[in-house]
Amino acid sequence: MKYRYHHLHLICSDLNEMIDFFTEILGAELVVRRKFGTADGATVDLDGIIINLRVSNEDEEIVDDASKPQFGYHHLGLEVDDLDAAYKELTDKGYVFITPPKDLGEVRVAFFKGPDNITIELIQPLG
Repeated sequence: MKYRYHHLHLICSDLNEMIDFFTEILGAELVVRRKFGTADGATVDLDGIIINLRVSNEDEEIVDDASKPQFGYHHLGLEVDDLDAAYKELTDKGYVFITPPKDLGEVRVAFFKGPDNITIELIQPLG
């Protein structure tokens, strides 16, 4: 059996805010607004990576947030060509970095918080 990546699915408290973050800040394309079960949602395409977004279903209780380590989702890693430029652009827009840009051998990385405290890693290959 061959397995391959298909999509990431994020639950969010404010669907429009999350759509705006992915489309206006990260440059994703809004593919469609849709329902996931009874919950409002949307699909965005981030340079070929499909990300489904939805608010919680009526029967779900959201008990944790991504601001703390937990089993399952930890962070979303996005490659950039110029980490320092991305860092400046995002901090100018008010996003808070929990780890400023730093070199780690063959890569330069930084971590910031997006909507609902989702952790996003920016990574720039070096050399």
